[in-house]
Amino acid sequence: MSSVGLLYVGAVLFMNGVMLLGYLTPREAAPINFFVGALQVMTPTVMILILADGDQQTIISASGLYLFGFTYLWVAINGVKDWGGHGLGWFSLFVAVCAVVYALHSFITVDDYGTGVLWLGWAVLWFLFFLVLGLDMDFLTRGTGVFTSVVGLATGAGAAFAMLLGAWSGTNTAAAIGIGVVCLVALVGMQPLGRLLGKKEVPVES
Repeated sequence: MSSVGLLYVGAVLFMNGVMLLGYLTPREAAPINFFVGALQVMTPTVMILILADGDQQTIISASGLYLFGFTYLWVAINGVKDWGGHGLGWFSLFVAVCAVVYALHSFITVDDYGTGVLWLGWAVLWFLFFLVLGLDMDFLTRGTGVFTSVVGLATGAGAAFAMLLGAWSGTNTAAAIGIGVVCLVALVGMQPLGRLLGKKEVPVES
């Protein structure tokens, strides 16, 4: 994934986390999901049809971007149409499994530890989407909002700026460990932080 594309993945994940925390409605979060979803569908299409020239590694790298693009477009459509989230939830389980495969490919085949850690963080995140949307585990919603925003900032914006500034390397284990630790801390603390940071319901006066 390019640094520019990754930056906007960070943006949309941060915004979706804010939505899950209760500060935005799904309709209000729909535009950024449409923008980034369209980007994450057009980019791999261009890579595969024009730039890859049969190079298998380029095709593999591009193929994973559709998982993001379809997710964000689905979130946007659900927000505009007020559809239920079960379909998106079960698709998120598929994304989570694929993300594990991409992570293993990064670790084992191309020795890209940084990207492997990014994929593992996304695997956990999309599995949480499955739990919240697919299995109706509403008690995880606010905590998932915290984790989504943190993962967006760490694996998206943080990694993107590191790439743009020339400080990122797939073999840089320190960067991989750093991002992994941030994601792990966010996972462990997401429920209490979700209760603390989530928008409080305004009591209805009788």
